[in-house]
Amino acid sequence: MTPAIHKNHNLLLLLSAVFVLVGAVGAWTEIYVLIVIPFGLLLFYLGWQHPGNIFFLLIFTLAFSVEYNFSPELSTDIPDEFLMILVSVLFTGYLLFQPDAIPKNVLRHPLFLLFLIYAGWTILSVCFSTHPVLSIKFLLAKSWYTGAFLLAPLILFREKKHIIKAAKVFAVSMLLVTFIVLIKHTQYNFSFAGINKAVSPFFRNHVNYSAMLVCTIPVLTAFFRLAKKANLRLLLATLIVLVLTALFFSYARSAWVALAAGLVAGWLIRRRMLLIVYLAGIILVITALFWIKTDARYVKYAHDYKTTIFHKDFNEHLVATYKLKDVSTAERFYRWIAGIRMIKDNWLTGFGPATFYTNYKPYTVPAYKTWVSDNKEHSTVHNYFLLVAVEQGLPGVFIFLLLTGAMLWYAQHLYNRVSDSFYKTVFITTGIMLVMIITLNSLSDLMETDKIGSLFFLSLSLLIITDINSRKGSNSPAYMKSIP
Repeated sequence: MTPAIHKNHNLLLLLSAVFVLVGAVGAWTEIYVLIVIPFGLLLFYLGWQHPGNIFFLLIFTLAFSVEYNFSPELSTDIPDEFLMILVSVLFTGYLLFQPDAIPKNVLRHPLFLLFLIYAGWTILSVCFSTHPVLSIKFLLAKSWYTGAFLLAPLILFREKKHIIKAAKVFAVSMLLVTFIVLIKHTQYNFSFAGINKAVSPFFRNHVNYSAMLVCTIPVLTAFFRLAKKANLRLLLATLIVLVLTALFFSYARSAWVALAAGLVAGWLIRRRMLLIVYLAGIILVITALFWIKTDARYVKYAHDYKTTIFHKDFNEHLVATYKLKDVSTAERFYRWIAGIRMIKDNWLTGFGPATFYTNYKPYTVPAYKTWVSDNKEHSTVHNYFLLVAVEQGLPGVFIFLLLTGAMLWYAQHLYNRVSDSFYKTVFITTGIMLVMIITLNSLSDLMETDKIGSLFFLSLSLLIITDINSRKGSNSPAYMKSIP
């Protein structure tokens, strides 16, 4: 028997023994979930041999993962959150064995340093949290998010083909889910009332679905720009139309706004105006907040509690939005006002990550209360930037805005610097997707979800690594070692 066969034979015997043992323990204790342990060990072994494949598997599962609640206090996303942990462990281990896997110029990159500053401030805010257990759980989840979607790509994306493969895997998985949702939606005659049932179980609601759907459009458009064969371009154009149709039937206003913002962003990137508009937007929002807060002007615009209802007809839903009588819009104002009032009490370090729900009720204004203000879902403030200000203080939101602005500047600068059509497409696509994510998170708080948070960190790693690759080429000495 050869050594390789002998090794595989021993591995098979070991896994079989573990499977039988765990199966027996699971049957005895009736904890049947234990049966996943041997499969997890097998996946870990395969991942150690081929970590790149596990990363691409993670990308594929983003669209298909479902939210699962073990208890009211503990929930996770299956299977992608387990794969995030596995990818983080695998690539951290790889980095320990190959310290030069990430070149020093990557570690010195301004975007990476800004991220480290932001991560450091997040850790500091955890130390001053009003509910340390919640904040520590948040920090742990954040660690494997960044490990899987920032650290791993910095090691893996050595060549153009790796970036293309990741984009293909993401696009294919999202297209498959889109087909499934559209087919399910036909059972409800593509109605507004039936969309949340159609997107289940892959998405919590139509907002989460539409957010990931709109971010798929720049990826498909990038493939269309790079495609040379007429048949392939026709296929991609058809798929883009299909996704746009699905986006329309998602009935999500924030995603439609994000699509419009993405179109404008492409135009601004080409004219080197994206960062200017971003800064102007921040100044405009801050000015508006000071104006409406002065002399409690916001009280004058309070809605009528009895007229803010949920509409099953989408036309009525849009009219109610315009008149500020839609319950979701009214509830946003209710929580935004509470969030703004919270900042002054903990403006430096915030209340602590993941603590908004446990702290915001005393800061609400009864005049803005709606019939869903009991907040049984334990959702947060519906504006990620305000959420960071509340939970991590004004320095936290300043650092995050600085990081986001730097990412937009790099996307714009690099697009106008390089001549390589592939990298130009990567940079403008990343910039457009970032603007879409910013827009979505101005009306929601999706950054901590597996669907959108993953795309943000992937965009960050992509800007860092492609900036270096486009300057020195993927054949530089630091990139000669290939990961399996």
